[in-house]
Amino acid sequence: MNKEEFLLREVQGIRYYTCRIFESMPQVRHGFSTRCCGAPDPKSDSFNLGDVSWDFPARVSENRRRFLSALHLENALLITLHQVHSNHVHIIEDNAGQWNPADGDALVTRVKNAALAVQTADCLPVLIVDPMNNAVAAVHSGWRGTLSRILPRTIRVMQRAFDSDPSTLEIAVGPGIRACCFEVGSEVADLFENEYPGCCSAMDQSGKYHLDLAKVLDIQMNFSGILRHHRHDLAVCTRCKQDEFFSYRAEGPAAGRMMATIGLASDEAGKW
Repeated sequence: MNKEEFLLREVQGIRYYTCRIFESMPQVRHGFSTRCCGAPDPKSDSFNLGDVSWDFPARVSENRRRFLSALHLENALLITLHQVHSNHVHIIEDNAGQWNPADGDALVTRVKNAALAVQTADCLPVLIVDPMNNAVAAVHSGWRGTLSRILPRTIRVMQRAFDSDPSTLEIAVGPGIRACCFEVGSEVADLFENEYPGCCSAMDQSGKYHLDLAKVLDIQMNFSGILRHHRHDLAVCTRCKQDEFFSYRAEGPAAGRMMATIGLASDEAGKW
């Protein structure tokens, strides 16, 4: 997995990351947002896209509208979830009417003009494209969801619902907390080491272990049949780069939320 496979874009004043291989697909629109909106002084105007207690709903709504517009998904229905750190996957079958967020942590669809989005502030966001069957997915993978195999389950749902072949799927992992900063106690470390030996570092002086969630996802992709050259990882730590990303570990309740968003547009307008 190679960080150089990603680009930092700024469109309509909004800064976000994209995966190069996704950009080569005519109907795919996607992006991993940052906390920066591209204003002259972005630190004074953080680009929160989540329903947090300190932000105004109208402002969040406007930020989301601006983000979708930057991704050329301005005509799409934004579909989010009430994320509960589960392995529950929702199949979106139409984009008519209003979507009320349901409990779950992954979304999959073949419907055009449906913008699938997951919110993060340390958890790993994962976007998937099936270029053979014109299907996409968005996955929220925190430690509980990763342990519950939310990513492999999403891949299986795509196999059943869309006849997706794992060997043709392209997967992009966005910004999230990395092993350098993700300290966990022995109870969590033991859960992961029992299933994924080597994913945790040795105990440090504070009595904590460092969990490598990205490594666990990589192992899960091995078992799911995802080819090595179809895996793409931004490999950026949200806690290390608080100037660019929100981090709940660093900021607590004051942290905003980024969005990883993907959708299928109805035409090729607005592509690079």
